[in-house]
Order: sequence, then structure tokens, then C-alpha cells
Amino acid sequence: MKRIVLTGGGTAGHVTPHLAILPHLLKEGYDVHYIGTENGIEHKMMTLPGVTYHAVKSGKLRRYFDWKNFTDPFRVIWGAFQSAHLMGKLKPDVCFSKGGFVSVPVVIGAWLHKVPVVCHESDLTPGLANKICSKFAKRIATTFPECAKHLGEKAVCVGTPMRPELLSGSREKGLELCGFSGNRPVLMMMGGSSGAQAVNKALREALPRLLETMDVLHLTGKGNLDESLAALPGYKQFEFLSAELPDVLACADFILSRAGSNAICEFQALKKPMLLVPYPKGASRGDQILNAESFRQRGLCHVLLQENMTADSLYEAIGQLAANQDTLIKNLESAPPADGTLPVLGLIHEIEKR
Repeated sequence: MKRIVLTGGGTAGHVTPHLAILPHLLKEGYDVHYIGTENGIEHKMMTLPGVTYHAVKSGKLRRYFDWKNFTDPFRVIWGAFQSAHLMGKLKPDVCFSKGGFVSVPVVIGAWLHKVPVVCHESDLTPGLANKICSKFAKRIATTFPECAKHLGEKAVCVGTPMRPELLSGSREKGLELCGFSGNRPVLMMMGGSSGAQAVNKALREALPRLLETMDVLHLTGKGNLDESLAALPGYKQFEFLSAELPDVLACADFILSRAGSNAICEFQALKKPMLLVPYPKGASRGDQILNAESFRQRGLCHVLLQENMTADSLYEAIGQLAANQDTLIKNLESAPPADGTLPVLGLIHEIEKR
């Protein structure tokens, strides 16, 4: 039986691509093991039938000053020893890393035991963890062609692994869940697993005008529901959706979102016109700004920078999005495929031990 180790974590975006390739791996008879942190989101998401989960220590790799910068390198080193021990015990044929700080000790552990590694980078520029991991990897899969060019000969642009169920939602079920009639266009706001406070605020301030012409579905992020708006006609809010997400995506005509790579590639695959409000440079390493600009240059989205966002500017930008709906859909339909599930599986098969 072939054995594979998966790793990645810190955010849902570093885990969801594993959910896309997992059914294929299990169908092909792989013995699947996942190495992540004890308390990270990856532990919750990858505690699944057919997957054996292992927790290791890890430290966050920061680009800013924090006192933990003096202690976390030792956690990474200890995690590498733990991962190396696991690799020696498991003797996997291949390791697939999706990035995030937990992946660094795992990939180093794989390299120490001569286990071939495939990394995947979702953003236009590689994150710090993947910059480190790429030194120890045999191949690097990327979502953006610009990133593959930056990473050199090891890298190939393949898109992002996507769960097939995302592409097979029911519009009727989504409308029923939200209590919408389907007679008006639906704007869906999606801020990620932790929400998007600035966009949440601006959207709610613009609601009175937006609800004159459209229904609004709002995924707020955990702890961000506004109970005072619970009975507002044409407005439905959820903290987070999982099994129902394909259905609400199917009922959405337009998307308002941050610019995380996995999410916007899913919107691309679904041919949804999108208005992206990327995280500003001060709140991140700037990768979402680059992701959004790459999509904008290809005519796949509109962009509103957070520093320019008010309730008025957001309302106007959503109006422009609706006005350009046909052009955006045409561009989305003619774009290269966004689903990289099968190409990633091909890279895994290419480098695994024979």
C-alpha cells in the first residue's frame, strides 16, 4: 500500500485543497496521514475517516517584531525533530505540503528521510513558509503563472485543487436556505473563515440602498452576527457555512470578498462576477493585493482597495459590478481552468518513491 503524508495549516486556505485531493487518494488506495499542529484549524478540518492525524510543535514565521520570534524558532526545530521521527516511523512514499508555518518542520523532516515533497503555493508570490520549503521540495505547484516563473525550474502553474461538490450546488436549495424568492439578484459577501471586519461594517452601512434592488447573503465570520438585522427583509446572515456552501454559491449572482487565492479561484471556476477588497498591506504581506490585481488585469474581477472603501464607494462599486456582469462572465468563461486537482495528483505520482 502506498503511503502519503499531507501537511499545511494556520488558515482554512492551507487545508481545503487537501480536501479536494483526499477522495482521489483514498480511492487509489493510499494510506493517508496528516501532520499538523495540536490546536490549529487543520486539526479540526482533517479529523476525517481514512486520515490518521499527527500533531507536532511549530512556531509562526513572522515578518514583524514579536517577542515570540525569539522562542518560536526553537519550536520549529523541535517540530522538525518530531516530524523526522514520524517520517522514519511512517516511511511514506511522498509528502504533499500546502504551506503555512506548520509545513516547515514537516517538509524538513521529510527531506531528512529522503521522502520526496510536492509543495503548493496559492498566492501570486510565495509565502515565507513555502520559500523555505521550496528548497527541500522536488516539485512546486502554483496557482498563478507569475509565481511559477519566480520559483524557477521546479515550479509549474497548475491551478488550485478544488472540492468537486463546490461546483455542483443547487440554486433552489440556496434560495430556500436564505429565504429569498429568486426574483432579484443575490449579492453574496464572503470574508473567509475569520470574517472581514472592515467590509462587514461598510456592507451593513450600505444595506438600505443595496436592498432596494437586490438580496444580500452575508457570511460574517465567527462572532460577527448582528442580531439587530436578523429580521431585515432581503438580508440573510450566517457566521460560516460548510455543507450548505455549494448551494448558497449557486444562488449568488455576484460576490463581494477578500482576495484569498483559494476563494477567488473557486469563484472563477463558478463563473461568478466578483468585487474584491484585498487585505491592506499593513494587515498582511500584501499577497491579496497582488492576487486581486492579477485577476483585475485579466478582466476577471473588479477591485476596491480597503483604504478607498466607504459605504458610498462600496455601493457604487457593487453597482458597477452589476452593470458589467455580462463582460465579466464572458471573461471568466474564456479563462484557463482554475481547478488544479488532477495536475497536483499528477505531480504527486510523478515524484513518489518507486
